[in-house]
Amino acid sequence: MTSVNLDKVSKVYPNGFQAVDDLDLQIDDGELMVIVGPSGCGKTTVLRMIAGLEDITSGSIRFGETVVNQVPPKNRDVAMVFQSYALYPQMTVAQNIGFALRMKKIPKVEIDKRVRDAASVLGLTEWLNRKPTQLSGGQRQRVAMGRAIVRNPSVFLMDEPLSNLDAKLRVQLRAEISRVQQRIGVATLYVTHDQTEAMTLGRRVAVLRDGVLQQCDAPQVLYDRPKNIFVAGFIGSPAMNLLEGTISPDLDELTLGSQKLTLTSSVAVRRPALKKYAGQKVVVGIRPEDLPAAKLERASAVLTGEVHLVEALGAEILVHFHLDAPLVQLEDLAASIEGGEVLLSSTTAGSECVARIEPRHKVRSGERFRFDVSEDRLEFFDLVTGLSIWD
Repeated sequence: MTSVNLDKVSKVYPNGFQAVDDLDLQIDDGELMVIVGPSGCGKTTVLRMIAGLEDITSGSIRFGETVVNQVPPKNRDVAMVFQSYALYPQMTVAQNIGFALRMKKIPKVEIDKRVRDAASVLGLTEWLNRKPTQLSGGQRQRVAMGRAIVRNPSVFLMDEPLSNLDAKLRVQLRAEISRVQQRIGVATLYVTHDQTEAMTLGRRVAVLRDGVLQQCDAPQVLYDRPKNIFVAGFIGSPAMNLLEGTISPDLDELTLGSQKLTLTSSVAVRRPALKKYAGQKVVVGIRPEDLPAAKLERASAVLTGEVHLVEALGAEILVHFHLDAPLVQLEDLAASIEGGEVLLSSTTAGSECVARIEPRHKVRSGERFRFDVSEDRLEFFDLVTGLSIWD
């Protein structure tokens, strides 16, 4: 059993591009950790540095207590599963799974046993004599996983292994990957750009942006207490609505465009740091699932918007509606942090928001609709730094 520790690891390419910046990360023995982030954020680079396929510019990588910076890839005892299956078409499933073992001159009896064990775990026993061209995409990915786990590695790395599969098969294989990882019990790092995949698979999830670690925590913590506006906007589907709002001097009212919401004292109690923003503008985050259809008796915590689009999904309805509160975008935030200026101008147009409501409600495009707002579910962020306002 081996843990993986990255201590202030950075990667700068010869052209000056910094793919990873001062990354601290620890994957515990037997843990499945997920790295998630948009394309180009450095996820795969981190994986390749751990595998030894990329040199690190600075910092150190340790497997247990051993620094592996200079250890060749073949000696790191790492198994990888890639986005592409990379199977040998002329070989059978059994031969593909056992290929690495044959290269190590392991006795045939031991190879056969390991291949059968891996096939049993992955549900491939009846396909061992088939060629890859005779298998479905999901079966091919299982073979790729079998080829990795049959080696009994100390570290297991997975680089977007499900991205080539259809949605239904991805859900099925997510559960299988989790089951297999628990059974083999080695430190596993799984890379994906799909935040739903990250939330369902990882015991902890590391959110990466432009090579910088934003937050690493349990999935529910990322959802409930994001450290900054990027994590808040990235985790959750549909994404959190991010609006410019103003807190009243007495912290008892929130203004969003032309509408006002009453805030109870519990908001300031839960977020003591909010007192520093009395009378000031902040970024307000509201998740779509926290905007149910308004009850008729409520008046003080209701938002009204003009509906532009209704998506009926069977178990729920996604309602896209317009508010006249300014929209906050992550690109604007990055420019604001760099320039030290106010995030949004007063001429910014209104926002397109999304609410998730129950299907029993009848909503039509073009009408005005009322949504309940739970002040305890509101998120608040600093308008310039983008950091969450909590303690």
